[in-house]
Amino acid sequence: MTLTIREVAEYSNIGINKIDTMLEQPNCPFVLYIGTRKLVKRREFKEYIQRELSI
Repeated sequence: MTLTIREVAEYSNIGINKIDTMLEQPNCPFVLYIGTRKLVKRREFKEYIQRELSI
């Protein structure tokens, strides 16, 4: 399942600009390009957030 940047912002409480910056990183594991549109792979994003934000 994929989400738009706005949906991911609501889902994760992370700002749209920060998410867009994350998607611009090389080898981003959760970005999916459909033409020029950027979508976020929900499962991969959730795993990334859990891995990166764990204390």
